[in-house]
Amino acid sequence: MEEPVLPLSDRGLAYGDGLFETILVRDGRPLLWAEHVDRLLRGCRALSLPPPGSVELIDSLACCGPGLGVLKLVYTRGSGGRGYAPPPSVSPRLVSTWSSFTPDARRWHEGVQVRLCRLRLAAQPALAGIKHLARLENVLARNEWHDTEIAEGLMLDEHGAVVEATAMNVFLRASEEAPVVTPPLDRCGVAGTLRQALITAGAVSEAPLDVDQLQAGASLWVGNSVQGVWPVKQLCDSQGRQLSRWTVTPSGSCQFQQQAHALLGY
Repeated sequence: MEEPVLPLSDRGLAYGDGLFETILVRDGRPLLWAEHVDRLLRGCRALSLPPPGSVELIDSLACCGPGLGVLKLVYTRGSGGRGYAPPPSVSPRLVSTWSSFTPDARRWHEGVQVRLCRLRLAAQPALAGIKHLARLENVLARNEWHDTEIAEGLMLDEHGAVVEATAMNVFLRASEEAPVVTPPLDRCGVAGTLRQALITAGAVSEAPLDVDQLQAGASLWVGNSVQGVWPVKQLCDSQGRQLSRWTVTPSGSCQFQQQAHALLGY
C-alpha cells in the first residue's frame, strides 16, 4: 500500500500542529471507535481545529485490509500561516494508513519488565489527555534504553507523580481486595482509549500514584488499545536496579485483564 504524503508546508510536520489516533481494526471493524473519535474531537477543541466530518472519518476505514490490523489517522491543520500563527482560514488534512498486526500474546501471559524513565513530563493542562503530534518527550524517554528485555518505561511528572508509560497507561491494584486505579491526566499525559473504556465500565478509577505505591502494590499493569494489557513482573529504576518483583497471575484467571481484552476482542 502506498503511504500518503504530506507536503513540507503542512503544519503537522512543521510544528506538530495536529492529532493522531492509532486504532485496532478487526476485519474492517474498528475497536473502541467511539472512544477514539471522542478523543480526536476533544483534541480538535483543545487546538481550536475544525473537526473532521463523520463521513470523512468513516471513509478513512477504506484502507483497512482483512484480519487484524492497526489504522493510524493523522489529522493536521493543513498548510499556511506565517511562522506559528495559523492562517485565518484553514483546510485540515486527514490521512490514514493501515498495517497488519499480531499482538505479543507471550507478554499477556508471562508479564513484562518495566523501568523508570529519567525524563520528567512537563505540566501543560491545555494539552493534557489529547494525542497531539508533538510527542518528543515520549521519544526521548523511549530512547533511554535499548535492552529488549525492558518492554516499557514509566514516566513521572516534575513532582515525582506517576503519569503513564511511554506508549501505555498505568494501572495498579494496591492490595488483593483493592480496586484498580490509574493516575489522573489533567496536567500531562495521554488519556488512552482503553483506559477510558475501563473507567466508563467502572473497572478502573483515577487516583494519584507515586513510585512507592507502585513498589508496594499487589499487581501492576501497563496497557493500551492496541497491545492490550501486560502484567508487570519486574520494576527497575532508571539504572536497571530492581525495585519490585511480582508473580504474574495466569491471564485466564486475571479478571482485570479479561475485562480489558474483551473490549478489544482478544
